[in-house]
Amino acid sequence: MSLDPGPEPECSYARVNIEVLKMLIILGGLPGVGKTSIARLAARELGAIHLRIDTIEQAIIDCDVLPSDDMGPVGYVVANRIASDNLRLGHLVIGDAVNPVEISRAAGREAAKMAKKPFVQIELICSDRDQHRHRVETRKGDIENLVLPDWQKVCEREYHPWPDADLVIDTALQSLEESSDILIKFVRDRIVSV
Repeated sequence: MSLDPGPEPECSYARVNIEVLKMLIILGGLPGVGKTSIARLAARELGAIHLRIDTIEQAIIDCDVLPSDDMGPVGYVVANRIASDNLRLGHLVIGDAVNPVEISRAAGREAAKMAKKPFVQIELICSDRDQHRHRVETRKGDIENLVLPDWQKVCEREYHPWPDADLVIDTALQSLEESSDILIKFVRDRIVSV
């Protein structure tokens, strides 16, 4: 009688090189589309570091370093440096920001390249204008002193198309939990394919 239990069952993720798990998820989309909610759900499931631009920028403002209307790229620069540090430490990182223009998106890609790690670019949209407006007008802030933009500011915000996004998730088509599941599956599939 053999005590050998035989080979371990195969799991597609078990064969993944652990080095590949060091990836930057560059998340973007207008305020109110569900970025932070989805990023939090995904970070919990994937064991990722969640870097939220709103938190970083509000901390800078609270220190009276810069007036809030003149933030420029400071928050993004700080977040990208922290992302590179955490990628080098072996963490999966989710960068949660509007990323409204190509220059901010390129800076995220550069942060991953500096750490010699892969990245994915995921844009979140809400194609239902009424639903988007309702989200913006009813959401509650969770960062001390942060004034959330109203619907007019969201509509007036500069935001350029993101033609090279690896994935676009329309949060009007399913719940935030289901949208997070789409993101998680995409990232896991990407990890397996790298």
